[in-house]
Amino acid sequence: MSAKRIVIAGGSGFIGRALAREFTALQQGVVILTRSPQERADGIREVAWDGKNPGDWVSHLDGADAVINLTGKNINCPHTPPNLRAITASRVDSVNALAAALAQVKLPPRVWVQAGATGYYGDTGDQVCDEQAPGGKDALAEICRHWEGAFAAAAAPNTRKVTLRIGFVLGRDGGALPVLGRLTRWFLGGAAGPGRQYISWIHLADLVEMFLTAIRREHLQGTFNAVAPGAVTNAAFMRELRRALHRPWSPPAPDFAVRLGAWLMRSEPSLALVSQRCNPAKFLELEFKYQYPQLRPALVDLCR
Repeated sequence: MSAKRIVIAGGSGFIGRALAREFTALQQGVVILTRSPQERADGIREVAWDGKNPGDWVSHLDGADAVINLTGKNINCPHTPPNLRAITASRVDSVNALAAALAQVKLPPRVWVQAGATGYYGDTGDQVCDEQAPGGKDALAEICRHWEGAFAAAAAPNTRKVTLRIGFVLGRDGGALPVLGRLTRWFLGGAAGPGRQYISWIHLADLVEMFLTAIRREHLQGTFNAVAPGAVTNAAFMRELRRALHRPWSPPAPDFAVRLGAWLMRSEPSLALVSQRCNPAKFLELEFKYQYPQLRPALVDLCR
């Protein structure tokens, strides 16, 4: 295995797969911690973990260059009390498990990059939120507070810690874009609810580069908004998606239709109706080079 080893907890998902491909292309060893490990022919090693307790996987952290934690139950489900508890536990437990593991190794990773979410800010309406903005008051904001609180409390004196509050990630093979794309092709790609709620989006390629930046730049620590610099309204987003998919018009979906659709799809309507207008102030200060700072080229790239 390469001298530089990256451990990705929860790395079998949409973002983790993209990161694993990128690190492999850079000739770095990749170990994915997952509940369902499989043999692979691409040089990536999958190792079993339960996301809660230290086990044999701990040895892979010893001498690793970095650990990335993406673990967490998908929020695209009805936000019932049991589901919200499971969403919280999956995130907090994984942070605590990694913290316990770091205390057991002789040479801990030099950096721990922890996934967070722009849900931390709650429903912000038209208010622009940089990293200094206060947390919100809804259920997902409360989950993010517990999540980030566990990371802040994790004792890792020899490991630099970075949190990326990730927005609405746009990619071809995961996240919400493929679903929205299918709906739009069926002429069901109208604005959701009022359409004035903001979407803080980011192209997957730029998100991958943000993780690389967090690992490579030795002075970086703290919390960063991992979003593109131009949040757009839901109506504007859907208009650009229709344009990219050559669907000039679709009827809007009023609140009741969004809620009905979410119920039929076993999803959560607030995911489409809450407004988050986030600004990546710290990445802009770093003069981070976005490949896709504007929505239209991002969607054209992903929908071609």
